[in-house]
Amino acid sequence: MARRRDNRKTVAWIAGGAGAVVLALTGYAILSGDDEPDTAATGKGGPSASASASPAPTYQAPEDWTEPVRWSALPRGERTDTRGSLVGYPETTEGAVGMMAAANRSAIEGGTSATDEQLRIYHSYIGKADKSELNAEQIELTALETDKQLARQMGVKPGQQLPPGAYVRNVVIGYQVIKKSPTEVSAWLLARVVTKTGETSRETTAYTRTLAGAQWQNGDWRLTGAATERALTDVKGKPEPKQAAPGDAAFNANGWTAIREAS
Repeated sequence: MARRRDNRKTVAWIAGGAGAVVLALTGYAILSGDDEPDTAATGKGGPSASASASPAPTYQAPEDWTEPVRWSALPRGERTDTRGSLVGYPETTEGAVGMMAAANRSAIEGGTSATDEQLRIYHSYIGKADKSELNAEQIELTALETDKQLARQMGVKPGQQLPPGAYVRNVVIGYQVIKKSPTEVSAWLLARVVTKTGETSRETTAYTRTLAGAQWQNGDWRLTGAATERALTDVKGKPEPKQAAPGDAAFNANGWTAIREAS
């Protein structure tokens, strides 16, 4: 069985609100290698919302499978934009979560870097009000540092491609809606981050819990700092759902809905 990463931390990054969501959604808390319990970098030019991606401590999936009691086949985007992202989601709660799941899916491998993925997500899924030259620059600079750390962890020089067979893949496996309306949805997202440092190495797996807020804007769902701020207010003082893989009884006990790939 794959070894689970022993790593407990929360990364909060404030840079124009939704920029925090981009870093959280692309597994930044895992990829950054930052072991401080609360790391924050403050930027200007946007709402002061933050998002967190909290890796679980050592976690061993149980051998006995417990069927998830809640399943959802989230809708896929109707089209692919110029950056290769699926966009065009239905104006429903499931459509909003489907967009969040798409924004949380990334693969760093071969010629695709963390910088490529984070900028793709920023341009494809962030609301217009949260976009600015400063925010894009903050995300790019932070992503470049992530790429440097990944390169060192995987034994190559910064700027080089990852070794053959090496990758970091991030995908949503569950969610929990916090609040919904026809034009705004907030949710906890449960994602699996799988890392492999080369062809002969073993995979390591970590789980992240991320808070995200989305608004319906110009015919599609977008991640926004304003929605994320309201989500943070809604969950303040409430227990956060614990990370647990589908098949674990704790997945049901913590109110997660498992995601089934839409056909």
